[in-house]
Amino acid sequence: MRIGLVVGDTRGPSTLEQLTGQVRAAADAGFGTAWAAQAFGWDALTALAVAGAAVPGIGLGTAVVPIPQRHPLVLAGQALSVQAATGGRLTLGVGAGVAMMVQEMFGLPADRPARRMREYLSVLRPLLRGESVTHRGETLTAVGSVTVPDAEPPPVLVAALGPAMLRLAGELADGTVTWMTGPRSLGDHIVPLITKAAETAGRPVPRVVAGLIVCVTNGEAAVRERIAEQYALAGQVPEYRAVLDREGAAGPQDVVIVGDEDDVARDVRRLADAGVTEFIASPFGSVEEQDRTIGVLADLAGSGAR
Repeated sequence: MRIGLVVGDTRGPSTLEQLTGQVRAAADAGFGTAWAAQAFGWDALTALAVAGAAVPGIGLGTAVVPIPQRHPLVLAGQALSVQAATGGRLTLGVGAGVAMMVQEMFGLPADRPARRMREYLSVLRPLLRGESVTHRGETLTAVGSVTVPDAEPPPVLVAALGPAMLRLAGELADGTVTWMTGPRSLGDHIVPLITKAAETAGRPVPRVVAGLIVCVTNGEAAVRERIAEQYALAGQVPEYRAVLDREGAAGPQDVVIVGDEDDVARDVRRLADAGVTEFIASPFGSVEEQDRTIGVLADLAGSGAR
């Protein structure tokens, strides 16, 4: 199992210099990838293009870019631009978005997310290959093409937690990327469903990329309390509530990886045992806490987390 690091807004507000420094530190420590989420600060793809161009070698990924706010013609151009700027190191993670945010913040429809994602991917994948599309469907119209010279189509992962989206990810994408999903849900639900869907569709074994908050600390209870407070809303939205219930968790604080060095190493290895192919660690806490956490994760990355 590979290990990557979250960079940017998820770890706190960052300047461009700080964000680039996080990517460089991840590369220097031996992590395979650096991942950016689309939140309310940096545009994830722009950040990866700029920081990635400054730091060679390390893989880059979005976890994730919500699709409702970006037409596939726009997203294809953005993703291929990152590919051109970074020498083809992008993995494009996309998601349907949290319905409450899509509707209330952007005034966009969020019904039938799996249906919308199916249509979106049927347009996006050809566009990433440089093909022209003419699509007038139930939820999406797209006519045109995108050309970015010397840009290879990136792998595409779909944020998937429910059965319909997991089957879709196995059939039409290169895998899935999860957030706040524990080893029980991954091993018993996500990995088997997406693997079976990919096999049925005649596709390669899918990537299963799992993202979780991590903190190496001697004050576990206090850190979990801070996480519970900071991520309280995430524990209430239906998309995450369903997977937390499957895990038997009261809230996000119960699925994070928090503890001393041995505790964290044990819990990371549980993800590998569940069938996760890549773990995205989001270091939590103060600068000192994050530095300690990154040091432990770097050792695990070097050993393959086995």
